[in-house]
Amino acid sequence: MTAGTRLLVWEIDETAGFDSAWATLGEGRLRAEGRAVWQRPQPVWIDYRLETGGGYVTRAMDVEARWDGATASLRLRNEGGAWTVNGEPRPDLDGALDCDLAACPLTNTMPILRYGLHREAGDHELLMAFIQVPTLAVTPNRQRYTFLRRVDAVTQVRYSSGTFRSDLTIDEDGFVLDYPQLGRRLGPG
Repeated sequence: MTAGTRLLVWEIDETAGFDSAWATLGEGRLRAEGRAVWQRPQPVWIDYRLETGGGYVTRAMDVEARWDGATASLRLRNEGGAWTVNGEPRPDLDGALDCDLAACPLTNTMPILRYGLHREAGDHELLMAFIQVPTLAVTPNRQRYTFLRRVDAVTQVRYSSGTFRSDLTIDEDGFVLDYPQLGRRLGPG
């Protein structure tokens, strides 16, 4: 895995927008600062900061959303498996290791890296703290990540949640290159 900071940019078809993040990997941790803009289903501007602890387990996610005439903010914390949303305990998230921000390919990275799915076979069902946009409401969500194949420096990992399924193309560092039905990464990084 390549340590250091990279700028990642995705074109998001689902939202007719973009997502971008400065992402730093190192010593089993991920830190990122990102911005996204959506044009549908309504125009929204999103700023987020993500920090994981060891093993790529989410420690903190701060999100600000702005849309026509309204704003929302979120302070999501995981302290040793006890989750809080804006300071309020959320026992319905017990057992979750990660957050998942809607239409944000970056937040697929943590489980892929933790279980090495960008390099080897595995199949993992996970509970996620799913963040809805624009309201930033957090709900428990079951997701599955399954290694499909590795060809040269890219891997395919199947993501599924409920009846939704997409075969993601992942780079050698565990970041999404292509997310059918959502979007794709742009540029060199």
